[in-house]
Amino acid sequence: MTQAPRPGPPLWLLAELTYRCPLHCVFCFNPVDFAQQDSELDTEDWLRVLREGRALGAVQCGLSGGEPLLRDDLEIIVAEARRLGYYTNLLTSGVGLNAERAAALKAAGLDHVQLSFQDSTREMNDFLSHTKTFELKNRVAKIIKDQGWPMVMNVVIHRLNIDHIDRIIAMAHEMGAEYLELANTQYYSWAFVNRDHLLPTHEQLRHAEEVTDAWRARLGERMRIFFVAPDYHEGRAKKCVNGWGSMFLTVAPDGTALPCHTAKMLPGLEFPNVKAHSLREIWFDSEGFNRYRGTGWMKEPCASCDQREQDLGGCRCQAYLLAQDAAAADPVCAKSPDHQRVVEAVQRAAAREPGDPIEHPLVFRDPANSRRLAL
Repeated sequence: MTQAPRPGPPLWLLAELTYRCPLHCVFCFNPVDFAQQDSELDTEDWLRVLREGRALGAVQCGLSGGEPLLRDDLEIIVAEARRLGYYTNLLTSGVGLNAERAAALKAAGLDHVQLSFQDSTREMNDFLSHTKTFELKNRVAKIIKDQGWPMVMNVVIHRLNIDHIDRIIAMAHEMGAEYLELANTQYYSWAFVNRDHLLPTHEQLRHAEEVTDAWRARLGERMRIFFVAPDYHEGRAKKCVNGWGSMFLTVAPDGTALPCHTAKMLPGLEFPNVKAHSLREIWFDSEGFNRYRGTGWMKEPCASCDQREQDLGGCRCQAYLLAQDAAAADPVCAKSPDHQRVVEAVQRAAAREPGDPIEHPLVFRDPANSRRLAL
């Protein structure tokens, strides 16, 4: 295997502070066995991680979960990140963000808040999260504006809400959002469990893109809309987190360092913990971070593909879930020998009529379901 070139610094550090969350979203990217992973780094460990990440060259720090507002030390972590010179981004459901805490986070130096919604109506938002949070999210949106943070809204798009995209964009505009991310579901973790419920049709996606383009033309620079296309429908793989171990470094709640937030699912890989290793050792020297860097690890058809430098083989977790081989070509790629599995999933989505039965009901993210799926 050809040795990958020495990587540059991890520009983005994602601190997953906790897997605890009051929401139960059916598309959550947290591991399906999160209930068996209940240990969390303490404050001092997180502060050391921030210092080591900044020394490596990281410039942006995402504070995520679960719900990061469940950490009582969030303001301390934000303040240290600001002192070190990070640009900080809080990714939140809004639960736990009142005016007082928002003011404290602003004083600590928080730069940016990304607020998630599940849909444009109380009924669907609360159904998809299995919580009564729609009105709370509306209040939090105003709190974010009152603090002068950029209003950034994120909505995960899938079959159950994609036909509401016009109302979703209108809602974001009415709330004064400067940025709206319409992130089509990527099918791993809980979204993979619920794929048959969540996978939209080609026609739904085409219409959603048309509606989004019309809103872009109408609003211009007043609200920037990002439509993250789903790779199941495109026949082309995307770079996994812009390239495995090339830019992103995730630290899970228990301190496990990962090239992407779902990589822990991959068998045969050891990912080091920040309690035992420095971030510098982890980033440059660990087997887990080096395994899929560059192109030297690739098998056919990736090894001889003229797109290998552009897509770097696609998503390793998706390859494992669909082909049972993390080193296989990502099956969303039309050149993959396993692409037919993706084609069949999309065909089933197209053939299913409203009300048609599905083999299993929606599985909401909660500890009981997590323990069951981990068996």
